[in-house]
Amino acid sequence: MGLNMSPEIIGLFMILAMLVGIFIGYPISFLLIFLGIAFGYWGFGELVFYQMTLQFYSSMMEQTLSAVPLFVFMGIMMEQANLMERLFDSCQQLLARTRGSLYLAVMFVATIFAAATGIVGASVTILGIMAGKSMIRSKYDVQLSAGLIAAGGTLGILIPPSIMLVVMGPILEVPVTTLFSAAVVPGLMLAALFTLYAMVRCWINPELGPPLPQEMIVDDRKAVWAEFFRGLVPPAALVLSALGSIMFGLATPTEGAACGALGAVLLTASYGKFNFSVLKESLVKTLQISVLILFLVGASNFFGAVFARLGTPTMITEWLLSLEMNPYLLLTIVMIGIFLLAWPLEWVPIVLIVVPFLIPLVTKLGFDMTWFGIMVAVCLQTAWLSPPVAMSAYFLKGVVPEWDLGDIYKGMMQFMVLQLIGLLLIAIFPDIALWLPRFLGE
Repeated sequence: MGLNMSPEIIGLFMILAMLVGIFIGYPISFLLIFLGIAFGYWGFGELVFYQMTLQFYSSMMEQTLSAVPLFVFMGIMMEQANLMERLFDSCQQLLARTRGSLYLAVMFVATIFAAATGIVGASVTILGIMAGKSMIRSKYDVQLSAGLIAAGGTLGILIPPSIMLVVMGPILEVPVTTLFSAAVVPGLMLAALFTLYAMVRCWINPELGPPLPQEMIVDDRKAVWAEFFRGLVPPAALVLSALGSIMFGLATPTEGAACGALGAVLLTASYGKFNFSVLKESLVKTLQISVLILFLVGASNFFGAVFARLGTPTMITEWLLSLEMNPYLLLTIVMIGIFLLAWPLEWVPIVLIVVPFLIPLVTKLGFDMTWFGIMVAVCLQTAWLSPPVAMSAYFLKGVVPEWDLGDIYKGMMQFMVLQLIGLLLIAIFPDIALWLPRFLGE
């Protein structure tokens, strides 16, 4: 086949070239297409051009992926309308005299917002804008505050309707509805872990989260409760209706996403925030993010198909299985690899390039594919908080410049440990992820 090299070895060179290209900084979609054509032609000739046409066509015909732009639009529209600010302010007032009240308010709003938008950068930025100044005024601990905001922002990767799970479903050949229901309990468990950690720290040392200063407290409790419900009910109803219709099988992910997108427009209009410029900006942002994701889906499917045709994944799987290691030890090695790759890479290339290579190995080891998908999702979420690259730190520093980057990192590390504990719990007790899909009969 040229240079007397077996196709499996050509595949190894292909992966090496991809890693070098990514670290140099080439645009990843074009890099994958170029390497797919070059190494595919080297490995099995002109057939590679037919494979490229087939893979791009089949990717774009994947109906589930049409939910991606709709969910992105829903999240961006809710972000544009500032729907979360009212909820945060009222939470803050309801808990004003409680130690660590702002930590509780941040996590509550973060969990609602995570369900509304799966975009981590947007979540961390919005939470930082809403809570940062209040935390500084109330003399909250910088490390704990920064860590909680960053950790709360990353929940959007996991809590449905997560864009990552929509993309991951077809790759794992697991229905998106099953992945959504499997992610609910782990997502809420991590939110509870973060909240519990912050509140226990405040209980031990009240100086970490003192009650709000008297001049910031609104005395009219009735008005505060009314504001809380006005802020909570509409976004929560929107998210639960879109998500519930999908999880209970009343609508496909695309239909649920379309209802959510329409609901977000109506909700924005009812709050008096809807106008042509908001709509235009939301549509442009949606287009940018959706094109980035969907073009990468097609490019990585082509790259992965060439890689599989060369036979390298089978060779690597057989080699790993021949080591006769404990299946959970092999899984640990795989998770460490994903965690390290998530430092320089976004979740998109990892889900689209790395995960497909691992599927034969996971299948041979006999692990449940839904459970494996949730493990990967939590692992990628953890990597958002891990130095040296942790993008969440830079998003947060951008909107709360008063906080030192070193303190932000130290705070994020605490919550990264909590996420690793959560990952370990899901590994030891798979029912954390598998109970709800089983209960719903999926």
